[in-house]
Amino acid sequence: MVRALAVSDEEVAGLRTDAARQLGVDLVIAAGDLPFDYLAELSDRVDRPGVLVPGNHDADLSGFTRRDGLWLRAGHPCDWPGPAGFEDADGRVVDVAGVRVAGLGGSVRYRPGPNQWTQRRQARRARRLVRAARRLRRRDGRGVDVLLTHAPPRHCGDREDGPHHGFECLHDVVAALQPRLLVHGHIHPYGEQVPDRFLGRTRVVNVVGRRIVEV
Repeated sequence: MVRALAVSDEEVAGLRTDAARQLGVDLVIAAGDLPFDYLAELSDRVDRPGVLVPGNHDADLSGFTRRDGLWLRAGHPCDWPGPAGFEDADGRVVDVAGVRVAGLGGSVRYRPGPNQWTQRRQARRARRLVRAARRLRRRDGRGVDVLLTHAPPRHCGDREDGPHHGFECLHDVVAALQPRLLVHGHIHPYGEQVPDRFLGRTRVVNVVGRRIVEV
């Protein structure tokens, strides 16, 4: 069992202290729209690795690769703008702290800017992600534990205003990969109680602010 601190969208002041270490987590999962210095500090405070997908208010993290400890973009050495201690899972399947995470960041496109996708474009990205996860499963027999997204699936905890629509394709991803958890942000509860939802056997968890989840 892996115990994870899952965060998104809203900073929690108490996590910027050494008290965060007392949470006893093995992993930090970030679902987008948080300052990268905040995420780096969380990883440092709990002394554990992190995995993220970007939100619609985050910087563009696409096109970066790490080779032999060096960050590259278009084949040239560079500084990664993301938070130290984190692995970017957007459009990828990554293994972090014993957990296999498949990620699809961003929101429905509603204005110019990075990390925003039409339903059709996100569906193409989703199909590539499913193919990558299946290749890994054929290789080592392991499935995906967590589907990490910024926006939720359509009609599963999203809202009816355009910027907060969920992605329709996430239903297909869940059906194909059957992860234990789908972790998302983007939908601010504003003090309301937000129940977990289920797509089949997959628990869908809104982690705006912070949640402790176990995988």
